[in-house]
Amino acid sequence: MVVTVRSLGLTGLSGYEVSAECFLSGGLPAFDIVGLPDTAVREARERVRAAVKNCGCKFPVSRITVNLAPAGQKKAGTVYDLPIFVGLLAASEEIPQLPEDAAFIGELSLTGVVRGIDGVLPMALAARRAGIRQLFVPEENAAEATLAGELTVFGVPDVAALTAHLRGESMLTPAAAWIPGEETEEMPDLRDVVGQENIRRALEVAASGGHNLLMLGSPGAGKSMLARRLPSILPEMTREEALETSAIWSVAGLLDRDRPLLRQRPFRAPHHTASAAALAGGGPALRPGEISFAHNGVLFLDELPEFRRDVLEAMRQPLEDGTVTVARAGGTLHMPARFQLVCAMNPCRCGWWGHPSGRCRCSERDVERYAEKISGPLMDRIDIHVYVPSVEYDALRRKATPESSAEVKARVDAAREIQRKRFADRDVYCNAQMTAAMVGEFCELDAAGDKLLRTAFERIGLTARSHDRILRVARTIADLEASESIQAHHLAEAIQYRNTEILKG
Repeated sequence: MVVTVRSLGLTGLSGYEVSAECFLSGGLPAFDIVGLPDTAVREARERVRAAVKNCGCKFPVSRITVNLAPAGQKKAGTVYDLPIFVGLLAASEEIPQLPEDAAFIGELSLTGVVRGIDGVLPMALAARRAGIRQLFVPEENAAEATLAGELTVFGVPDVAALTAHLRGESMLTPAAAWIPGEETEEMPDLRDVVGQENIRRALEVAASGGHNLLMLGSPGAGKSMLARRLPSILPEMTREEALETSAIWSVAGLLDRDRPLLRQRPFRAPHHTASAAALAGGGPALRPGEISFAHNGVLFLDELPEFRRDVLEAMRQPLEDGTVTVARAGGTLHMPARFQLVCAMNPCRCGWWGHPSGRCRCSERDVERYAEKISGPLMDRIDIHVYVPSVEYDALRRKATPESSAEVKARVDAAREIQRKRFADRDVYCNAQMTAAMVGEFCELDAAGDKLLRTAFERIGLTARSHDRILRVARTIADLEASESIQAHHLAEAIQYRNTEILKG
C-alpha cells in the first residue's frame, strides 16, 4: 500500500512542496529513504522507529520504502520526520486516511515529542501558495506559521496528541493568529548625541531617501554611536517588508519564537574579520549572509578599511541590484539584499590624522595608502560622504537637550510619504532605489541647477553613477522641504555630501 503525505521543504530562502510517499511491501524488514536525502534525513529512520514504538503504536514488520518527491531535489534537515511518521502509520492502517489539504512538518525526538525547526515561515507561505489549508507544525513554531495567513495551523506537542487528533479521539486546537503586542524594546535615541549637527543632518537625509553613508573621523568622534541610532529614525516596516525579512531570519534560526515577526528594521554590524561567505552568504549549505540579514534594514561596517578587499567587493553587485547571487558546487542561490549601507572609518591607521591634538605621525603617503584599501567603484556606490569632527568640550557640557529621534523621524516619515506616492505604481520605495530612467523623470533641474551640476561634474571629475546619485540625494533634500522641484541649494547640499577628498585628509 502506498500513502502520500504532503510536506514542505526549503531551497535557499524559499519553501516548496514535498510529497512523502510511503510504501509497505513484503520481504525482509528494511527501512529505506530515497529522493536525494542528506544524512539528517536518512537518520529520520531511527527517530521515527523509536517515536512509533514509544507512542503506543505498532511498528510495521515489512519492507518500508519512503520516497521524498520531487526526487531530483536535494532534501536536507529534520523537517521530514513528522510526515514520514504519519505516512508510516497511515500505510499500516494505524490511522485513517489523511485529509487531502493537510501537510506536516517537524522533527521528532525518540520519545515522540515534536521539536521546533527553522524556516517555518517560508514553508508556511509556500503551503498557502500550494493550496494547503491545514498545516501541522511543532507547537513552538505554531505562532510563526500563522503569519502566512489563510491556513489552519495546528501546533503539535507530541505524536500521541497528533495520532489522537487524526483518529478523531481528541482534537487539537487550531493556533490563534499571532498578533504583535506593544513594542517594549527601546532603540538608541539621537537625543544622546551632543553636537555633531552637520552629521545629524546627513543622517536625516540618508534615512529620508534610503541613501548609503560613509562617516570618516578620529576615534571617539561618535561615528558608531550615530550609526546605531539610524534605525530609530527610519520608517516602520510594512507587513510585506516584515514578512520578507522575518522569512530570512527564520531560515537562519535567528527569530525569537515568542515574537516571530520582526517589527523593527534590522541592524547588522559584522566584525571586520568576517569572510566573504559570512557577508554575502554561501558555504556548504548555501546559507544567507549578513547583507541578507540586513534586508530592509541597515548594514553597518565599522573600521571599513580593515575588512578584506574581497569581502568589500562582494557588496558591489548587491548594492546595485538589491539581490545577491551565490553560485557554488551545491547550486545557485538568489537572496534579497536591499539594505542601507553605513560605513565608518578613521582617516589613517593610527586614527588621528587632522586631529587638533597633533598626535598623528602618519605621512601623507600613509594616509593615501590607507584610503586606497577602499576601491573607487565601492566608494562610487556610497551616496553621502561626511567628515565627523571631534566634539568640542563646550558642546559636551551644553545643558540644552538635543532633538530626539521621534522628532527627526516625523520629518523622515513625511519625506518617505512623498516618495511612496511618487512611486506608487513602481517597484521602488525610496529615492535611493530610483533607476536611471526615473532619475531623468523626477530629478529635472532648472538652468541654475544645471549650471551648478555641470561645474561640479567637471571640477570634481564625477562619473555617470555619481552624477545620478547626487541627483537622488538632491531629490531627497527637496522632499524634506516638501519642494516639488529641485532647487539650486538642494543640489549644492547634495554635491557637498559627495566629497571623496575627505579620504585624503
